[in-house]
Parts: sequence; C-alpha cells; structure tokens
Amino acid sequence: MALSNFLLTVAAVGAGFVLLSRDVRRSAVNLRRNLKHVRTWLEQEQASFGSASKHAKPKGG
Repeated sequence: MALSNFLLTVAAVGAGFVLLSRDVRRSAVNLRRNLKHVRTWLEQEQASFGSASKHAKPKGG
C-alpha cells in the first residue's frame, strides 16, 4: 500500500512538473513575441514622428 501511494505521488509530481515546465516555456514564447510586437510598434512610432518633423513648417519668421 505504501509503495503504491509513493508511486502515485511520484507520478503526480512528475506530471505536475511536466505541465508546469510546458506552461513556463509557452509563457516565455508569448512574452518574447509580445516584446517583439511592442518593439516594432515603438520603431514605427519613432519613424512616423521623424517623418512628421521633417515635413513640418518651422514656426516664426
């Protein structure tokens, strides 16, 4: 009885570890993808501000 309880516990802990490690890996992949999108958006915003400032007329005189 004790041996079967031990084996069930080991199997449950092993399954939990596998599921958790997959979840962590998937979260890391999603985080990298999101950071790539944010970086792209920031670069596009900087480019649009740069082109807008080149076409703007100087104020004054």
